[in-house]
Order: sequence, then C-alpha cells, then structure tokens
Amino acid sequence: MSLALVHSRARAGVKAPAVRIEVFLSGGLPHTQIVGLPAAAVRESRDRVRAALICARFEFPQRRITINLAPADLPKEGGRFDLAIALGILAASGQINAQSLDRFEFLGELALTGELRGVDGVLPAAIAAARDGRSLIVAAANSEEAALAQHADVRIARTLLEVCSALESGTLPPAVAADPLPVSIPDLRDVRGQLQARRALEVAAAGGHHLLLLGTPGCGKTLLASRLPGILPAASELEALEAATIASCSGQGIDAGRWRQRPYRAPHHTASAVALIGGGSHPRPGEISLAHNGVLFLDELPEWSRHALEVMREPIESGVAVVSRAARTERFPARFQLVAAMNPCPCTYDMKLPLATPDVTQCRDVKGLSKRVSDHLIVNLV
Repeated sequence: MSLALVHSRARAGVKAPAVRIEVFLSGGLPHTQIVGLPAAAVRESRDRVRAALICARFEFPQRRITINLAPADLPKEGGRFDLAIALGILAASGQINAQSLDRFEFLGELALTGELRGVDGVLPAAIAAARDGRSLIVAAANSEEAALAQHADVRIARTLLEVCSALESGTLPPAVAADPLPVSIPDLRDVRGQLQARRALEVAAAGGHHLLLLGTPGCGKTLLASRLPGILPAASELEALEAATIASCSGQGIDAGRWRQRPYRAPHHTASAVALIGGGSHPRPGEISLAHNGVLFLDELPEWSRHALEVMREPIESGVAVVSRAARTERFPARFQLVAAMNPCPCTYDMKLPLATPDVTQCRDVKGLSKRVSDHLIVNLV
C-alpha cells in the first residue's frame, strides 16, 4: 500500500488541534516533500526521520515521498511530528501494518539514532486524544506530564523500534504520574509584626481582592507578597489542570510533583508588554496566563512602563488574554490575583500618616496607580 494515514496533534495556544499525516509514495526520482504549512523545524524532520529509520534497520524508500500535514491552513512547528511521519513512511512502504495505526496518536521528536525525545504541549494533547477515543504514544521524557490527564490512555516508548514492536505484537507501558512532593510554599508564620499587612493578606485571600503594598525599602513587601499563595484555598483538580496545561504549552515545562500548587509569578519590572500578555509569531502564554488561578506579583510598580500596565486592564476585568496576530487569534486564560508593591512616591507625603489622612489619599501617584487595579486594597506599611 502506497498511502498511509497517521494521527498526531499540533499546538495552537493552549489547545491541541488534531493533525492527520498523510504519506503517499509514488514513482519518480527519490525525493521527500512535506506540505501543509510546515515551519522550518518540521521541514527538517525529513532528514531526522531518514537517519532514524536507517539506524533502526528499516529501509528508507527510494521513491518520491509526499507528506501532507492536514489541515493545510494550520501552522505546524517543532519536531513533534517526527514519530508520526516515520511511522507513516513505514506503513506506506508496507514495513508495518497500516491498520494498527488507526487507534493511536503519536507525539515525539526523533534523534538520529531512533531515540524518542520529549516535546512541549503534551498535556493538552493527552486530554484531546482521550476526548476522541484514541490512545496517545509519547516519549518517556513526557511520561509524568502526560499522566496528569487521568482519563487518557497514554503509553510511553523510548525508541522508534519499541513503538513498531508494540504495534505489531506487544504493548507499551502506561505513563506513570510523579509522586507528590511535600508542599514548600512560604508560610505566613515567618512574618513577624506587620499586623495590618497580615490582616490585609487574609482579607485579600478570602475575597479574591487585588493588593497594593506601599512601604519603604526593606519593610517586607516582597516577603508578604510571597506568602499569599500559602493562605489561598487549595486548588481544585480542574483549576490545577488548567494551570498545568498553560505551563505545558509555554515551553517552560511542568513540575509534575507540585502541579496541584497554585502558581506564583514575579516578573522583573523590565518585562515587556508582550512578556506579560503573551504573543510571538506563534503566540505563547505570557506571565499573566502563567499566573492563572494563582498570584502575579509586580514589584517596583512605578518602574513598570505605562504600556505594560495598561495591557493588563482588560485581562484583569475579563479573566482572558486575547492575543491577535495577522493570521490567527489566541485566547489564554488569565484569572489571577494581582499583588503590587512600591516604595513611597516622590511627592513628599509622609508615609507615617494613616491611609485615611486626606493628604495621603490626595497623593497624585497613589491615585493614578490605584486606578489601574480594580477591586483593590491599599496597605500602608510603616
């Protein structure tokens, strides 16, 4: 049979759309062509696949090979399709049974030796594969991440030969979740004094309020902010899975032993608006999405650029970050608690005055910054 169909998954935002890989062998001079809007890393897979097949003692067909990644209008990037392409070539050339591929989906990058390497975005792919009633085969490096999708049938393999052997006669071992690690979130009990600030943290945690901490350098603003995740309610399985899915698609990976902990993100004040909101030619989630269902801490708030703060206005209100590019638009969840900290402003008011004093509430800088944080609490630290 000169035509084979293999199922795989792309990465688009925090989703994993299905990709059908069609491999067709025809007469003509030996040549391998990949179509279907592939990026440079996908086009280079023909060389990786050829070397992997030869090293695994398979025959690479000396024919014209056309590989179509459907749907054709969906951008494809990375080496995640290497394994599926290799199996499609083997099935089209009759070296493995093409019918055995129907109930599986494949994700994995191939080394030149035929070894499987991990890719990003495996967790949403496992969830989507379970929804479509198929099993997912991934590299052993993605085992702990893929096992977070408890209702999915995920199998792991270390080499191309293991996958081919399992398709013919055997079975692959299932993905195994990592053992939960002890909770290491900073504890509020470490804070001595600052009773007003401690009370404000408790109110913010109970009501889901945003928080603005004002105080002189060294008074404990960062220390207090880092203790907020420790007093928040425990994340539900759905909330933790949403946060883990975003981390999986960001390329930063997941700590599978601590995936139930609420995220805490503290970007530097030199971060750009794109780093906060997300973006890129192939949009990836930004800091506000990586803090989904957790805490986003912005230290030195007056040092942040106005543009970077303004782009957070709509996500704070809607809980969604919308990244629009010329060819596509992605929506990233971004429901988080914002905690900001700043030193006393330069307009000469005395930080030792209580917050209710008219001189402090009329402060130009405090009023301007407060308008950018909806449903906020302001704590004056002395």
